[in-house]
Amino acid sequence: MTMDLRKLKKLIDLVQDSGVAELEITEGEEKVRITRVVAGGQSMMGHMPMHMMAPMPTIPVSEPAPAAEAAEPGLPEGHVVKSPMVGTFYRAPGPGAKAFVEVGQSVSAGDTLCIIEAMKLMNEIEADQGGTIKAILVENGQPVEYGEPLFIIG
Repeated sequence: MTMDLRKLKKLIDLVQDSGVAELEITEGEEKVRITRVVAGGQSMMGHMPMHMMAPMPTIPVSEPAPAAEAAEPGLPEGHVVKSPMVGTFYRAPGPGAKAFVEVGQSVSAGDTLCIIEAMKLMNEIEADQGGTIKAILVENGQPVEYGEPLFIIG
């Protein structure tokens, strides 16, 4: 049994909002350590059962970028779909497969937009609202951070 991703997201938010440098949680046989990483720091993500006898991995929490850097000129206006986790972004279900969505394509709430691989788990990221894909902000195979903008839906 693995720790719920929603619970991990809440813990990450807690570390990010509180100013705490590190948080360690044990739940049954699983242990998670979340540490704050300043911009430019290296990052690793993970959690695993204690019985695997491996060093306990950490989930980094990056400091938010200043507002002046966050706004990117030239991007279309619309709803921004952000990454719910740290991982690797994939536009298609597999190598050589057709991408889930393309710019200009209409999507409905619940449609799969991409996959984010985290800890060898493939997590489908769904549209949280319907509309037209105005921009895809991440390249296939690129690492993404929690909260990083992935798509703009108009």
